[in-house]
Amino acid sequence: MTAPPPRVVAPRVLGLMSGTSADGIDAVLTEFPGWPALRGRGPEQGPPALADVAGKVRVLEHRFTPFTDELRAAVLAAGRDDARTSDLAQLHFWLGEVLAGAAAELSDGADLIASHGQTVMHIPRLDAGRGWIRRATLQLGEAALIAERTGKPVISDFRPADMAAGGQAAPLVPFADQIMFAEAGVRRAIHNLGGISNLTYLPGLGQEVLAFDTGPANALIDEAAALAGLRYDEGGRLAAGGQADTALIARWLQDPQLLTPPPKSTGREYWTLAHLPETSALSVPDLAATVTAFSVQAIAQSYARFVLPHGLDEIVVAGGGAFNPVFMAQFRAALAPVPVVTFEEKGWNSAAREAAAFAVLGYYAAQGWPNTLPRTTGARRAVIAGKLSLPPSQVAPRPSVC
Repeated sequence: MTAPPPRVVAPRVLGLMSGTSADGIDAVLTEFPGWPALRGRGPEQGPPALADVAGKVRVLEHRFTPFTDELRAAVLAAGRDDARTSDLAQLHFWLGEVLAGAAAELSDGADLIASHGQTVMHIPRLDAGRGWIRRATLQLGEAALIAERTGKPVISDFRPADMAAGGQAAPLVPFADQIMFAEAGVRRAIHNLGGISNLTYLPGLGQEVLAFDTGPANALIDEAAALAGLRYDEGGRLAAGGQADTALIARWLQDPQLLTPPPKSTGREYWTLAHLPETSALSVPDLAATVTAFSVQAIAQSYARFVLPHGLDEIVVAGGGAFNPVFMAQFRAALAPVPVVTFEEKGWNSAAREAAAFAVLGYYAAQGWPNTLPRTTGARRAVIAGKLSLPPSQVAPRPSVC
């Protein structure tokens, strides 16, 4: 009697993501059926072909840990020019503890944790007027705390390696988007409406990816809502009660960041009400209506200039903005006749998308495989993005991640 073949266990990676909306942490346990087992860095064998892994990412579980009002305020304050070094240092460890707590309930089933952390400053280009004399990016959330609390190896700090290679350190998610969402014969855009708006254009399986930040999504809307004592414009009701200033929007649409061809990235430190002239004369509802319409039109302008000439069959939208009916109605109208659908309408989980993407990036980094797309970031070459933090049980001369 022959013994049954050993059961093949698919690698499992827990992705942690806190985005530019700074509202909390998405923890997503992913499984990669049919992918090579995790075996640590120093690969003798290269990464699998895209066709062998495309579509083979399963989301097993997703949990959201909201930030307290105190933590969210600290995160937003960290992105201001007057942020104190002592506050940044403490926030780094505070976020590490919160990330570790968010990971704890799902980490038992994971071989590896991939933590993006919280971006508090992103300077992809020089701007002497803002005091930006060197490019830099900063994500907070100490990974050593996550490794210590969970007993799992952690890949974190994904962005600096790309910036060191001449890139903008963003967008990184498109590397995983092509694995998770590219489909032969379908020209699809995956669009994220977080604090910042960004898109990944997937012209088909194995075709060259285009991705970039289009400008603000919820960042300016959240600032307008805060003036009314709200955390965000729930249901778009504040904007619906106002009148958009079309002349202001037309001027704002000439911002160089919007007109620059990809590769390009941006962040909350750029798209703030303080950066936009002539907002103080508007009532709060009119301001909300104006920045909502502006954010939508900046997206539509980006598609018209950089995407639609290549052909587009559908846009699939994720992120908090997908749940704002006023924003989405304007989005659909501005991009018609291209169909615009949400992740949920496709049967996908929009809240899991970015955390799952960093789980993919973490898996590649742990294997010692490049996990960036130079065309989307502007880097000289593809790099292995991410740094490894080992738990005490795995500290050894030649560490393994499983």
